Amino acid sequence: QVQLVESGGGLVQAGGSLRLSCAASERLFNIYFMAWYRQVPGKPRELVAGTTGISSTTYADSAKGRFTISRDDAKNTLYLQMNSLKPEDTAVYYCYYRSPAGRDYWGQGTKVTVSS
Repeated sequence: QVQLVESGGGLVQAGGSLRLSCAASERLFNIYFMAWYRQVPGKPRELVAGTTGISSTTYADSAKGRFTISRDDAKNTLYLQMNSLKPEDTAVYYCYYRSPAGRDYWGQGTKVTVSS
C-alpha cells in the first residue's frame, strides 16, 4: 500500500513562491502517472500538473509558465514549484499516483493560501 505525504503548503503573499513536496512510502518503479491536483470548497478536484514514467509533463492552463512539476526518484519524492502565486491558487493541493496496474493513490493534502 503506497502512502503519499504532502508538505510545503502555507500562507504566502500574492507574487510569492512555494514548493510542495510529496514523499512516497516506497520506491515507485515504473511510474504510470503522478500529479498534483487542487480543490477548493464546493468545486471538483482539478489537475494542476502531471508527469509520466518517461517524465513527460502536462499542466493546466492556469499553471503554465508559473508552476513546475518534477521528481527525484532517488528520494521517492514529487515536487511542485509554484511561482508568481495568485489568490486564485488558494486551495488544498493533493498528490496523486496511478500505478501501472491502474490503482489510484492520494495524499492527505496540503493547504495553500495566497493573500492579496
